[in-house]
Amino acid sequence: MKQYNGHFIRPADKYAWYLKKPRYIPYMLRELSSLFVGLFSCILVWGLYQHSQGEVAFNAWTQLIWNQLFWLNLLIFVFAFYHSYSWFMVTPKAMPIKFKGKRVSGVTIIGAHMLLWLIASVVVFTLFVIGA
Repeated sequence: MKQYNGHFIRPADKYAWYLKKPRYIPYMLRELSSLFVGLFSCILVWGLYQHSQGEVAFNAWTQLIWNQLFWLNLLIFVFAFYHSYSWFMVTPKAMPIKFKGKRVSGVTIIGAHMLLWLIASVVVFTLFVIGA
């Protein structure tokens, strides 16, 4: 589009700009996944509120979560997993580490984060199953 002063301006894409380059799609999925992580946080706050209302209210919330909202929770889990995984993949760019004057490789940083994530998940799952 040519302006009155002779300069050209390119009209900005308002919607679906990320579909023009395939590398933008994972970025937009990560951004979308943050909405599901936020939704999960709201569900947990709702559960804390129900817990404060007594055992009957909390048990009703638990039954709702496990029965009627199971597929929503599964979808939230998939998006939360993708969100965590994608952030670990960009960790070396966001947090470059030097050890003894040399830069630590990205594979090492990602591997360390993934290992700690696995250990934390196993500990939380074990505590959940044992009921501690």
